[in-house]
Amino acid sequence: MNVSELPFNQLIGLELAANDSGFETSLPENLQYANHLGTVHASAMLALAEAGSGAFLAKHFAEYTSFVPVVRRLEAKFHKPAVGQISARCPVSSEVVETWGQELVSRGRLSVAIPVEVVDAAGVMVMSAIVEWFITSAN
Repeated sequence: MNVSELPFNQLIGLELAANDSGFETSLPENLQYANHLGTVHASAMLALAEAGSGAFLAKHFAEYTSFVPVVRRLEAKFHKPAVGQISARCPVSSEVVETWGQELVSRGRLSVAIPVEVVDAAGVMVMSAIVEWFITSAN
């Protein structure tokens, strides 16, 4: 699944990372994301974090086509005001992802908490989040 093709993500202009930079998704610099202070609106950062964690799952769980992920919870902490382009990355090791895959196959379902870091164009972390996903069989 390509999260940038989801209708809501298209509406907000979500972009997938074009290279192997470690980032999953981004929102370009645009006034449409501004809040009353002229910085990036909290809702835009939350949407980016959720989509970034979804892109992370899609990339690392592409082989599990008979499973459906659903967001259960999203917790966030805002660190600094964001300006300009913002990007999301998920600092999860390949060993942890492998363990998750084994559990998904053995149990037929999985609950995972994916950490997400949202950074601005200067690389400053402006928000951190945990997105909890429940993944179960589509059958």
